[in-house]
Amino acid sequence: MRRPCLLVSVRDAAEAVAALAGGADLIDVKEPTRGPLGRADAGTIAAVVQSVGGRAPVSAALGEVREWYSNRIAALIPAGLSYVKWGLGNTLGRPWARLFSRAAEELTDCQPVPVAYADWVRAGAPRPADVVAGTCALAIAETVLIDTFQKDGSNLTDWLSVAELTSLVETCRGAGVKVAVAGSLTAAEIDRLRDIRPDWFAVRSAACDGGRDGTVSERQVRELADLVHAF
Repeated sequence: MRRPCLLVSVRDAAEAVAALAGGADLIDVKEPTRGPLGRADAGTIAAVVQSVGGRAPVSAALGEVREWYSNRIAALIPAGLSYVKWGLGNTLGRPWARLFSRAAEELTDCQPVPVAYADWVRAGAPRPADVVAGTCALAIAETVLIDTFQKDGSNLTDWLSVAELTSLVETCRGAGVKVAVAGSLTAAEIDRLRDIRPDWFAVRSAACDGGRDGTVSERQVRELADLVHAF
């Protein structure tokens, strides 16, 4: 079984450099002031890709899939990304898998990732178990992210128990789907979740001086990377 890796969300090229220096395995671009999956400007995404220079995969958050116009994808996604992520907010009771697949149709060189929200009722999103089951059964993506929608001080395990997360990860693993877990994870939360062994632990707040809206710290990334890589 492969060891878990560390994903660090950054808002610009300087933060990407700090995250890489600290040992991050995957660099994710988002603008935290624009929501849980706030899309950064195309120029910012391109600058991060350039600063990483192929030393690690780069992903980008693109907001909620219902807000996305698939015919604009080519103009808005710079080259060099390995993954792009869409949330499923406000798709409860709607054909979320069809919406997601339609948005992904224009992708060429990167993989689409659906984001299941642990606080799904607040997000108006499908249950995480339904997202995982649908993704695995319909083969609409090779990776799933489990995150929280509202960034209000609660974290992933306030909404999903360790047993529930274990079941979700095992379902993905059984279908050959990779899984990342996020949601205001601290070092203590990551240590608590070590036995579920996702493919990635994804962080921003814990990697920053000043929390989610602060600045990525090389030192804090290194501490998290050492923790995750020791599992």
